[in-house]
Amino acid sequence: MILALPRGGVPVAAEIAAQLEAPLDLVLVRKIGVPMQPELAMGAVVDGEQSLIVRNQDVVELAGVSEETFDVVCREELAEIERRRVRYLGDRARSDVKGQVAIIVDDGIATGATTLAAIRALRKREPKELILAVPVAPLETLQRLHTEVDAIVCLDTPRDFGAIGYYYRDFRQVDDDEVIAILERFPARKMAAPAP
Repeated sequence: MILALPRGGVPVAAEIAAQLEAPLDLVLVRKIGVPMQPELAMGAVVDGEQSLIVRNQDVVELAGVSEETFDVVCREELAEIERRRVRYLGDRARSDVKGQVAIIVDDGIATGATTLAAIRALRKREPKELILAVPVAPLETLQRLHTEVDAIVCLDTPRDFGAIGYYYRDFRQVDDDEVIAILERFPARKMAAPAP
C-alpha cells in the first residue's frame, strides 16, 4: 500500500505505486504553523478515526504561542483536512493497512514535523512494516525519523539542504484537481490481502 502525503507527495507516490503495481491512498496531514510565520511548524495534525496531533513544544514555547492560539490553528487545519478528504476521496473509507507493508511517500522532507505525525498515525493502524520513501531530505531529519519506521528510502541527502524546491526542475504547487486526476488512475484502491 502506497500512502501519499498530499498534495506534493501524490505525483511521487503515483509513480511508485505504478512501478510496484500497488494500491495508492492518502494520509491527510497538515502542518500547524506559527501565526505570522506559517511555514514554521509548531506541530502537525493527521486525519484518522481519532485525529492525531504532534506538538513541537520547543517551537510553541519559543514563539510564545498560547494554548488557545494553538487550538485555534489546529482546528483550522482539521477543517482543511476534512475539506480535502471530501474533495479527494468522497465517502470512501480509509484504507486498512493492518498487517500490510505501508510505504509513506512525500515529495521531500525539511523539518519532518508533518512526516512524523503521519508516521505515528499510521503506526497506530498496525501495518506489518512501515517504510518512508522520499526523493530528498536532510540527513539529520532522517536520523530523527529512523527510529519511527522500519526502513527509509531517500535518494538524496544533501549536506547543505536549503529547501525541497531546490531539488526539482519543476516545483510548482500541485493543486486539488491534479490530486484527484492522479487518484482516478488508481480506481477502487483495492486492498491486498494481509500478509500471513
